[in-house]
Amino acid sequence: MNRKIADLTFIVFDTEATGFRVGAEDRMLEIGAVKVEGYEVKENITFQTFSNPHRLISQEINQLTGIQSKDVEKAPVASDAIRDFFNFLEGNNVNSLVGHYVSFDELVLKSELKRAGYHLQMSPSIDTLNLIGFLSPSYDMRDLERYAQVFGTRVYPRHRALNDALMTAYLFVELLELLRDRKVETWGELVQVSRGRG
Repeated sequence: MNRKIADLTFIVFDTEATGFRVGAEDRMLEIGAVKVEGYEVKENITFQTFSNPHRLISQEINQLTGIQSKDVEKAPVASDAIRDFFNFLEGNNVNSLVGHYVSFDELVLKSELKRAGYHLQMSPSIDTLNLIGFLSPSYDMRDLERYAQVFGTRVYPRHRALNDALMTAYLFVELLELLRDRKVETWGELVQVSRGRG
C-alpha cells in the first residue's frame, strides 16, 4: 500500500453490451482496454475483442455503438473473450483495474461468467467517478465525454469499448496528476480516495 502511484500498473477497461440489463437478458458485445503505467497512458498496449451475444443487436444499440451483427458473428463467446482479457491482464502484471462507472463493466463480466458456470471474484478497482467526486464534489453527471472536456483530456468517438477505455485512461491520468497536487501519491492513499475516505 506504500508503493508510489508512479510505480503501479493499471488497466483501464470498458465494455459494450446489447443493453443495460446485463444481469438479466442483455449480453456483452465488446471489451476494450489500455495499459497505464504510473502517470502515462501506453496507447500502444491495448486489448480489444468482440463477443458473440447469440442474439439480435437492436437498432438502438447499433446506432449507439456502430456494432453490427456481422462484426460479432465470428467472435468468441463471452466467456472465451473474457478469458482472453484476463490473459492480457496477467501478461501486463496489473495492480488494479480502472473504469468510468466501473461497477457496470464488472457486472457485465460477472454476469457472463455466471452464465458459463463460473464465479468471478474481482480485485478492488478504481472508478474515475469516485476520484472526480473527491476532487470536484459539485459535479453530478456520469457522461464520460463531458468529464473529458471539463478536465481538458482527449476525446475519442464514443460507445466503442477501446475508444472509451482510451478516453477514460487519459481522464484517469489527469485525475492522478490533480491528486498528486493534493499529496495523494501512494497506492494506499489512492484506494482510500477511491473508496470515499480520502
